[in-house]
Amino acid sequence: MTGIGKLGFGVDVGGSGIKGCEVDLDAGTLHGERLRIQTPDPSTPEAVAEVIAEIVQSFGWHGRLGVTLPCVVKAGVARTAANIHHDWIGTDAAKLLSARIGEQVLVINDADAAGIAEMRYGAGRGVTGVTVLLTFGTGIGSAVFVDGTLVANTELGHLQLEGVDAEKTAAAAVREELGLSWPQWAARVTTYLRALETVIWPDLIIVGGGVSKRADKWLPLLGNRTPVVPAVLRNDAGIVGVALAAAG
Repeated sequence: MTGIGKLGFGVDVGGSGIKGCEVDLDAGTLHGERLRIQTPDPSTPEAVAEVIAEIVQSFGWHGRLGVTLPCVVKAGVARTAANIHHDWIGTDAAKLLSARIGEQVLVINDADAAGIAEMRYGAGRGVTGVTVLLTFGTGIGSAVFVDGTLVANTELGHLQLEGVDAEKTAAAAVREELGLSWPQWAARVTTYLRALETVIWPDLIIVGGGVSKRADKWLPLLGNRTPVVPAVLRNDAGIVGVALAAAG
């Protein structure tokens, strides 16, 4: 264990995959190789809990851990269900998972977890003012921070653009489904960011999700007023952030 910092454990639940790993909380990096298992279909609470338990047990982890959900989460209870089975709505996720795993589990929103990681270890480190992290994937997740303090459970991907949720027109999945070029998709993202900037005045926008790996293809094409930078931790951010949050 020489040279390894304090360890935590995080599991990031997504619409297509569930990923978990031990985390070096001093460095903000995964400790070892993460394990990814396809999200069950249907992604009911019981089915997802089984996969999460399998991941945790495969590492032999004991102690408090964190789990993200693509949901608004209030005091451990899921209040929405984005890209996951609607049976999660009203489920006490923290109670369910703690009982199934046999360890204390903290459950928070997936974008909030990614934001926590970026603010501590990544693109938001040391940044003051209002910072918004946006994850572009199947939908658009958001996390808002004021001088480094999280404003939990924002749902900025659901801003209305001409009567339609922004994520239905500007998510990364939409670009792939419609075969949009980078300039075409960047124009949609610009429209979304300008709408966001009418209701909140960020000092910095951090973009995450798999599409952040190709930031050079589309960030220079944006025409909004706020500086936009790619996330540093990319797809590991949710695991790292929720492990950090669970460790307190």
